[in-house]
Parts: sequence; structure tokens; C-alpha cells
Amino acid sequence: MLNKIVLSMASLRLLSGSIEIIAALLMLRLNQIDKALMVNTGLAMVGPFVLLTTTTLGLVGVAEKLSYGKMLWVLVGVSCIFIGILKK
Repeated sequence: MLNKIVLSMASLRLLSGSIEIIAALLMLRLNQIDKALMVNTGLAMVGPFVLLTTTTLGLVGVAEKLSYGKMLWVLVGVSCIFIGILKK
């Protein structure tokens, strides 16, 4: 039997991947740089959301197994990822 949290994380990643494929097909269909750029910009919003959600689900699943110190390090690491993504 699959763990519910793992199933949720995998489902979110499958959804995210499907959105990426649909966006790529849409870019090809539109065949215009400015419209493809708009589609790509929309994807920039999906990626961080999926990362944050799957990480949160994973942390909820292992919260009772991690010490507070290790949990803090994970949160610092995720924060660094978001700072690196958002600071351009």
C-alpha cells in the first residue's frame, strides 16, 4: 500500500510535469516568441508553488522523525532556494 503523503507528492509532480508538457505544446502551436514568452512566464509561477507544496508535504511526513535542528536546516535550505529563484 502506498503512503498517502508520497502519493500526494508524486501526484503533484505528475500534474506539474503535465502542465509543462501542455505549455510546451501550446508554445509550438502559438509559434510566436512573445506569446511563448507569456506562456513561459506563467510556468515560472507553477514551479515554485509545486516545489513549496511537495516540500511541505514531505516535511509533514517526516516531522516526527526529525529533530528541531534538522527541521530548521531544511527550512533554511528551502528558503535559500527561493531567494535564489526570486532574486534576479
